[in-house]
Order: sequence, then C-alpha cells, then structure tokens
Amino acid sequence: MAAYLRRFAAGFGIQEMRVPERSPNTRSALALAEHARDAGRLHEARRALMDAFWRRGEDLESREVLAHCAAAAGLDPAAALAAIEDPAIAERVDAMGLEAARAGVTGIPTFLVGGGERVVGCQPYEVVAAAAVAAGAKLR
Repeated sequence: MAAYLRRFAAGFGIQEMRVPERSPNTRSALALAEHARDAGRLHEARRALMDAFWRRGEDLESREVLAHCAAAAGLDPAAALAAIEDPAIAERVDAMGLEAARAGVTGIPTFLVGGGERVVGCQPYEVVAAAAVAAGAKLR
C-alpha cells in the first residue's frame, strides 16, 4: 500500500510523503476539525492535520501535535484542546461515524455516487469520474 500511495501522490506532484506504520485513532483530530468548523477554520485545520500526518509523519493522537495543528489553522491551541474534550463535539463526531457506518463507508475517502455505488480509497480521478458517469453525470 505504501508504494501505491507514494506513486499516487507523485502523480499530483507530491514528492515528500510519509506513510505511517499504523493507523492512528483520529477521534481527537476529528474533534479538533469540528471545533475548527465552528470557528470557520475547517479548511485550515484539515490542511494542518493532513500535513502533520502525511508530510511529517506526526502522531495525530498526540495533544502536542494537535495543539500545533490548531495554531497552524489560526485557532487558539488551548481552546482547541479543550474542545476535544467537549461532550457536545464528541457527540457530533460519534454521529458522523454512525452516519458513515449506515452509508456503508469502509474506508477514507469514500465517495457515494448515484444510487449507492461506492468508490473507496485513494483512487485516480478516472475511477471516480467513471462512477459518476455511470450514475448519470455528464462530464464537462
């Protein structure tokens, strides 16, 4: 899988990519992203989290890493870490997980196309486009 991901990333001009040895528990990172969403900084937080994980190989379970990601996203790190423990945000993260499970999501990313077809994982554009066309979309 690591070799495939590196080749796939290289196709987008990404030469420096670290493929982790294990998949982290991303619950805290998802909670941080929800806090960022509330603050209007979701895009910035996602970029910071992805860079930390895929470019620098950092541990998304680490509160220190999450604090750095929050700061990079323009958020107050202390408030972001507190939000990770907020029961309301934890409930939102849980609800998103349940919704994904009900939709049959088994990997990230998962694209739900048309009448229920799924495109799972790191796929080339052509695969996603073909699924969309099969579901009735017209290419531009």
